[in-house]
Amino acid sequence: LLPTDHQVVDSYDPLHSRKTIPVEFTNAGLVGLDIGAETVTLFSNALKDAKTIIWNGPMGVFEEKGFDEGTIGIARAVAEAAEGGAIVVVGGGDSVAAVTQAGVADQITHISTGGGATLEFLAGDELPGVAALNDKE
Repeated sequence: LLPTDHQVVDSYDPLHSRKTIPVEFTNAGLVGLDIGAETVTLFSNALKDAKTIIWNGPMGVFEEKGFDEGTIGIARAVAEAAEGGAIVVVGGGDSVAAVTQAGVADQITHISTGGGATLEFLAGDELPGVAALNDKE
């Protein structure tokens, strides 16, 4: 799935130019800072039937008020999927901060601040810490 809309600002006037537009209308003078409501709905609906969810990275600049709705919406959808029985792994410091900010961290199956290490592990790459533990066997 890819986003269908996003919240953008004019790179020349970021404080006063916020708007939500379809992704196909993005131009060089605009900076995308969050996914739009249509995309939150699209992604949330897809997550409802998921059995396993791996989430690494926020949807936008969630640390900034006004650009947190996408990330918070997805965090809540992921938590709802976990409550429905999905296994949910959230990796990365920003993603952990996002689920904490959304108030749903306690509903997530597993949380790791090591986002890069989580992705390397899932890719089957050797992790030095795991290798050291395996060497002791």
